[in-house]
Amino acid sequence: MKRVLFVCTGNTCRSPLAEVIFRALAAKAEIEVASAGTFAMPGQPASRHSQGLAKERGLDLSGHRSRPLDEAEVQRADWVFAMSRNHLADVLDLCPEAEGKTFLVSHLSPSESLRGEDIADPFGGDLKDYRDMMHDLDLCLPALLDFSAKADA
Repeated sequence: MKRVLFVCTGNTCRSPLAEVIFRALAAKAEIEVASAGTFAMPGQPASRHSQGLAKERGLDLSGHRSRPLDEAEVQRADWVFAMSRNHLADVLDLCPEAEGKTFLVSHLSPSESLRGEDIADPFGGDLKDYRDMMHDLDLCLPALLDFSAKADA
């Protein structure tokens, strides 16, 4: 089974939402999905807006608890998808040998304007900021699923 890891800062907004959406997209694929944060405080719930957006789709983030990123988690992953260039750099600083399997979430985006760009952090923002972030995830995640399911790590 392949393992995909999503990385953001606090593991309460972007990466948990990416995790739960990607898991739903990959329901028929043999892919394990996880998320972690580069500066996560362990045990924090997903943000209220991320939980609400997940619930609108019939997905559940109520049991999510934030986890700090660690080297072992990166090593276990077949693919690591970072929300921003800073997160990408943090992953590679922690585990340089992950270079060939670590990419931005937007790496394969079908939207040329989003490809290679950071997924904006909605933390502290309103519901519109969270919806904008989820829209970007919706553009990017199907291509990452196709890549993850077909490519060999």
